[in-house]
Amino acid sequence: MAAEARDAVREDEVRAMVRDQIEARGVRDPRVLDAMRRVPRHLFVPPELHDHAYEDRPLPIGLGQTISQPYVVAAMTEVLDVGPGIRVLEIGTGSGYQAAVLARLGAEVHSIETVPEIAVRAADMLSRMGIQGVTVHVGDGWEGLPSHAPFDRIILTAAPPEVPGALVAQLAPDGRMVLPLGDSDQVLVTLDKEEGGTLRRTDLFPVRFVPMVRRRRNRET
Repeated sequence: MAAEARDAVREDEVRAMVRDQIEARGVRDPRVLDAMRRVPRHLFVPPELHDHAYEDRPLPIGLGQTISQPYVVAAMTEVLDVGPGIRVLEIGTGSGYQAAVLARLGAEVHSIETVPEIAVRAADMLSRMGIQGVTVHVGDGWEGLPSHAPFDRIILTAAPPEVPGALVAQLAPDGRMVLPLGDSDQVLVTLDKEEGGTLRRTDLFPVRFVPMVRRRRNRET
């Protein structure tokens, strides 16, 4: 199949994914729907999985990591509520797909990845796609990025058993954190930082993410 025809097929798959898997399940923000259409998911998965890239399920990307299912990416993006100029800390770069969607909405994204090989791969893909506004850092997500704090929004793409205190401290007043929370039973949660630093928690729906782990220092490069 010629490259032009193959790209057209992929565009049809992207539109169908957004229509049937995301919009049909209740994601309504037109900015989010447009951002999801503008980020080709197949570029963020291994070549052998390209035929499955637009199915509504997580896929392995190597080294024990996964790319989240499209609906969950869209739902988390919608509830995160970002736009131009919003500073976002992402914990768990993974493939770079979630960061790309946030960047398409105009956010300034700082993304932390514990595995150097995955961080390099994601940064390279984002660069080759011409996506601006994303900086990938190798580090420990539990510690956050205090040198760049505070952040208007924080999003976690791996599940901690409890809310990391360092991330709460790096969330700006009136900021919002979106994260999967729990061990075997996980729930997607929003935490809104109110006046005085108190957190207002809202539980959204059950999810299944890889666990959030500490960075293994012996893997540094």
